[in-house]
This record gives sequence, C-alpha cells and structure tokens, in this order.
Amino acid sequence: MPKLSYFDFPGSRGEECRLALHLAGVPFEDDRIQSADWPARQEQTPYGVLPTFEVEGRGVLAQSNAILVYIGREHGLHPRDNWIAARHEELMHAAEDLRAVVVPVLRIQDPAERVKAREELASGFLKRWGRAVERRLGELGPGPFISGETLHVADLKLYMVARWFSSGTVDHVPRDVFAEFSRLGGVERAVAQHPKIVAWYAR
Repeated sequence: MPKLSYFDFPGSRGEECRLALHLAGVPFEDDRIQSADWPARQEQTPYGVLPTFEVEGRGVLAQSNAILVYIGREHGLHPRDNWIAARHEELMHAAEDLRAVVVPVLRIQDPAERVKAREELASGFLKRWGRAVERRLGELGPGPFISGETLHVADLKLYMVARWFSSGTVDHVPRDVFAEFSRLGGVERAVAQHPKIVAWYAR
C-alpha cells in the first residue's frame, strides 16, 4: 500500500494529493504528521518539505505537483495529450506561485501590518492572479472542469486554492475575492460537487 505523508489538516498540498488517490480508487496509508513530530521527521524527507509519496519498491516521491502528475498519469486523471497536459501543469504551477506569495503575508505578526498586507493582497496580487487564471481557463473551453466534463488532478489544485479563500479562513481577505472569475468559480463548484469528493468529506 502506498503511503502519503502530510500534516494532519484537510487542506493545501497534502489534501489535494489525498483527493487524487481517493478519486483514483487507490487504497493508501494516510500518514498524518503532528506538528510536534515534524522536526524529527523533516530530515527524512528529500527536500525538508511535505507531502511525500512512498511506493514500495520504487522509493519516495516529493513535491505535490510531481505526486499529482504521477497519480494522474497512472490512473487516467491527467490528460494524455502532451500539449493539454502541459497547459494543466502550467495552472498547477500558477497555484504554487500563489502560495509562495500568500504564505509570507499570513505569517506577519504585527496586527496593523498584517491587516494592511492582507488587504493589499486581496486588491492586488489575488485579483491579478485570478484574472490570469480565468483567461487561461477560458482558452481551454467552457468547463465545468479545466478540460470539459472530466475531472483531472489540476482541477483539484485549483479547487484547493479557491476553497482556501472562499471558506473565509483568511482574515481580511474577502471570501468572494475570486467571485468575478466565473470559470475559476465553476471549477471549484464542480470539484466540490463531484460524488467522490462529497464521499471523501462525508467519511
């Protein structure tokens, strides 16, 4: 049984990999690491980050996009056409670009500086990112998923990013920050309503 290791919370890079395995119907060991245990585990990972995906006889794979693309290729959740696959991977990397900008803002401790930075994030970077992704999604078709009627691993990536903000968990960033981007919102809704995703969260 393969093992997916990530922190013990239902979000971000680890959760999108869990969802991919669940969609693929792959039984896996869901290794949820507690924060107190992370320092002792960190040096055991290839790059000092999570998630990691271990397959018996093959070794350990790191970096969420690599894990997602591997699962997608193995189980029909990534396009077979190389150009379309690359367009999906482009969107996955764009999601990581967003995380690289947002996470340092979330770590600001000074209350006044924190509010200012998050409001600027909402009105600036997130709007620019949303417009760019919306434009690229429009080039790939009408939806509901990135490439029509089929859910792929890249859809999970965009779903996780969009849900991060629409859930309202990021203070001083409006939960409707992406509301004007109908294709992005459509992907989020389509993934959330997929029967296997519903089943995962109903466990």
